[in-house]
Amino acid sequence: MVLACSDTYVKETAMFVVAGANLTCSLTIILIAYIFIFSAILRIRSAEGRHKAFSTCGSHLTAVTIFYGTLFCMHLRPPSEASVEQGKIVAVFYTFVSPMLNPLIYSFRNKDVKSAVRKVIQKKLFAQ
Repeated sequence: MVLACSDTYVKETAMFVVAGANLTCSLTIILIAYIFIFSAILRIRSAEGRHKAFSTCGSHLTAVTIFYGTLFCMHLRPPSEASVEQGKIVAVFYTFVSPMLNPLIYSFRNKDVKSAVRKVIQKKLFAQ
């Protein structure tokens, strides 16, 4: 936009407002849904059922937090010279790292994966 040789303040402000509204609205919808989900989970009578439900929600909430956290860092910060490099790092994080972490985050719900990771960590710790 700076290459357009005109005042970019209005366009940058409009982009900031639209990105902020878009991110805030979608995140608000997700948080409202989680309020309903958590209230439903708290009504589950068995402790094992609650634990399983919170485990599922915890995995999803971790993935959502990573994704939205990086999006907010990317789109809702004032532009500066240093922000170009920071923007590249954050863009790589939410474009590649966050989707790559999703299978890992969700696979930790599996007991076999948990025990395999424990075994690998124990081998590494005891091998030293």
